[in-house]
Amino acid sequence: MASRAHGSIWLYAFLYFAGYAPYTALTKALSSGMLGFDPVSGPALLPLSSVASLVVVALFLGGTGWWRSATRGSLFGRKIPIPTRWTALSGLCSAVILTTTTLAYTFEDVSIVFVMLLMRGGVLVIAPIVDALSGRKTRWFSWAGLAFSFAALFVVFFERSGFDLSFWAGLDVGLYLIAYFIRLQFMSRLAKSNDVEQTKRYFVEEQLMTTPASFVILIAAALIGQGFFMEEVRVGFTEVFASDVALYVFALGTLSQLVGIFGTLVFLDPRENTFSVPVNRCSSVLAGVVASTGLAIVLDAEYPSAGELGGAGLVVVAILFLTLGPAYEKRRAAKA
Repeated sequence: MASRAHGSIWLYAFLYFAGYAPYTALTKALSSGMLGFDPVSGPALLPLSSVASLVVVALFLGGTGWWRSATRGSLFGRKIPIPTRWTALSGLCSAVILTTTTLAYTFEDVSIVFVMLLMRGGVLVIAPIVDALSGRKTRWFSWAGLAFSFAALFVVFFERSGFDLSFWAGLDVGLYLIAYFIRLQFMSRLAKSNDVEQTKRYFVEEQLMTTPASFVILIAAALIGQGFFMEEVRVGFTEVFASDVALYVFALGTLSQLVGIFGTLVFLDPRENTFSVPVNRCSSVLAGVVASTGLAIVLDAEYPSAGELGGAGLVVVAILFLTLGPAYEKRRAAKA
């Protein structure tokens, strides 16, 4: 568990990276028609991928036995695991994050790279603010990792993205960042500690809320069916389930849930958010570069640009600070 050993954050970060790279590549391939099928829009991918997510989270919690750490409530006289009020709210924030992330890539006339960097950069800004509010000390190597993570994002931003942002796109990004701001505070106050059971309980209860809530949101969107996003979600329920791409979409949902699980475990590391958030963001940036390169090699897509590769290099520098910095501090403390 993330709270058991500080070093485990790097295992979770690697597993997050290992899931994120194929997840990103498969999403791009399906939405662009690179696999020989007709392109499937992002919203149309969500219903079946959410079903896969529900299956994966159930198997993960059941297989690890972590579900036993959840708070128990009564239903028809039987004890069942349930989230508390605060973990349920955190799970709802996580569901908002999942939904707004997908929505961000559906707006027309808005640079995808620009919106992506607003989201990732925004969470990097939030991390030290949450640390300050929760009374956590931010150490020098965390600030260094944060700075180089920012530099990596801005290198790509200034090379490739535009600056236009519609009202609705801005609202979407705003909701995403608000949800992360609230969620990171819940994590900091309720879960980021060296108490294994406390951290595990938070993780399980949040997972019990996030995926079901996301699925309910999609059902509501399909029933309303107004506007491009909701209409495409309806297509996902009515057509994608029986299509030739169904297995690919189910695999996409499996990877998506694994990314969510291990990404959350990175955030739950007991150290400051200014440390764990850049670790998470670094993993996703490197995974994006690997995914782009893989698509270029296998499916003749565009190779990563010089700016993206330069950003990846800065991410490596950030990782060096985040890994070597704690080791240096530990050695210095031992000599004192």
